[in-house]
Amino acid sequence: MKIIPHGAAKEVTGSCHELHIETESGIKRILLDCGLFQGHRQEAAVKNAEFAFDPQEMDAMILSHAHADHVGRVPLLSKKGFNAPIFCTYATKDLAEVMLQDSAYINEKDEEYFCKYLKKSMISCDGPLYTMEDALRCMEHFRGQNYYEWFDVCDGIRAQFLDAGHIVGAAMLVLEIIENGTVHRIGFSGDLGRNMLPIIRDPADMPPVETLICESTYGNRKHEDVVSAKGSLKDVIIRTAKRGGKVLIPAFSLERTQEIVYDLHVLWDSKEIPAIPIVIDSPLATKVTDVFMKHPECYDKSMYENFLSRAHNPFQFSLVRYTESVEESKELNGTPGPMVIMAGSGMCEAGRIRHHLKNEIEDDRNTILAVGYMAEHTLGRSIIDPEVTEVKIFDKMYKKKAETVYINAYSGHADMADLDHYVCSIKGLKTLILVHGEETQMQPFADRMKQACSGIHILMPERDEEIIL
Repeated sequence: MKIIPHGAAKEVTGSCHELHIETESGIKRILLDCGLFQGHRQEAAVKNAEFAFDPQEMDAMILSHAHADHVGRVPLLSKKGFNAPIFCTYATKDLAEVMLQDSAYINEKDEEYFCKYLKKSMISCDGPLYTMEDALRCMEHFRGQNYYEWFDVCDGIRAQFLDAGHIVGAAMLVLEIIENGTVHRIGFSGDLGRNMLPIIRDPADMPPVETLICESTYGNRKHEDVVSAKGSLKDVIIRTAKRGGKVLIPAFSLERTQEIVYDLHVLWDSKEIPAIPIVIDSPLATKVTDVFMKHPECYDKSMYENFLSRAHNPFQFSLVRYTESVEESKELNGTPGPMVIMAGSGMCEAGRIRHHLKNEIEDDRNTILAVGYMAEHTLGRSIIDPEVTEVKIFDKMYKKKAETVYINAYSGHADMADLDHYVCSIKGLKTLILVHGEETQMQPFADRMKQACSGIHILMPERDEEIIL
């Protein structure tokens, strides 16, 4: 039995791990996730364009959740010959459909923009990574599953999804494999979430497994308390509104946007923020929010108590407006503050947020509020880095005059304390494989586990390194 990480190995994006398993009916090859690499544009483009395996040889794929760095290359996988089932939760299936169509649309539009304005900085390629048609076609492979119900992946291999507490539909995975008459259990954390996040249920405990493939995004960082996030958000809005400025929030259209709108709704209901326009400048966020409302099976108790029990839509109130057209988005540039503008993408690598940043980052009345993880070499990381005074947006340099704030309490990822508790509570664990983290976060996590869990074999593989179990 082999595990081969084809992405998210000593880095955070591009999650894709191959299981190579010998069963009584022959060798089976299963993918866990197939996400986009994000970072330096040219480096990411090269990584995204090719696979280190033959997609046609895969027997199945199991998808943890619908974030781009976990699902974003599925249309390309299908385009290159993958013809097997993709298992995921029902909510992930619905979210993936809108996420992948949006990703395809951005691919096509970015290609047009770069061809028109930035030809000199482009790398040679045969059109966009994938098209809308590719995104629609790949959905034929998706197979929805319920949480906590076992399902057959292929001969000799079955699996079960558990609540990950990360985003709506996100799941941890337990794989049960029969090899030469012996049952092996492998766990995959996907992106492990946190307790007390709004909207969704808390993460489940991982049952006994012998091998765990575990994320390590915040393996050496402690988050602010989730409860403090709402107060920090209120302070930023009040402070910026007094200056007559705009609060620009680069937010993932999936989950983070809905969490922020949820908290803004609570703050407005209790009259803790001023009556300023809140614009969700993302057609994708509108579609994702519609999907959220279709999957109450994922909600936690507070969602019911605060809103659904009163027949209230948590994502819609008097201050909020959702845009659709490009024209509506462009009009925001000439509209004076105060106001809040939320737009994707969360790492500022694509979408409408880049255009708003270009127009607003040099105005000291404004605030750029980061509410999620910013990977290395992304525009978002440069913006929140206090050492960086200028950033490049669409190949032009802009001075960072706007106030920059990072509220890490909204992070949907487990922090170091959560990860420590999660791993140490797993019974029978023999091998821990750390993925989905920068080495500066991963190594301290590994060192702590060596001390806390004696006898566990800990690995931090390179990309495409074969791990034999």
